[in-house]
Amino acid sequence: MQPVNLFDLATQQAKWLSVRQTTVASNVANINTPGYRALEVEPFENVLNGSRVALKSTNPNHLQFGATNASFAVGSTEDPAVLPSENTVKMEDELANAGEVRRSFELNTAIVKAFHRMLMNTSRG
Repeated sequence: MQPVNLFDLATQQAKWLSVRQTTVASNVANINTPGYRALEVEPFENVLNGSRVALKSTNPNHLQFGATNASFAVGSTEDPAVLPSENTVKMEDELANAGEVRRSFELNTAIVKAFHRMLMNTSRG
């Protein structure tokens, strides 16, 4: 049996969330570093728009489609407010981003668990 595309997509989002969490942590760690520019990860929606999300066949007689090939980039934030130390990190924004990452991880996990339960229920017959 071939892997279901939803699991691949959830894995890709989990990787993206991991990179975003690391970026937020890096911003917070450098909040007092003079001249540090806050970093942000490309939104996951852009990652999906730039990749082809396709169905995977479970039978050799099905039509063949390509797999998901997504990538993401980290860059400095657009039009930041520069502090006197020339640092662009705002603690309020980073705390909001950290909360958003946590909620997204929880949602991702809940969706995968629900899909797994559904898959297990159908395979048990």
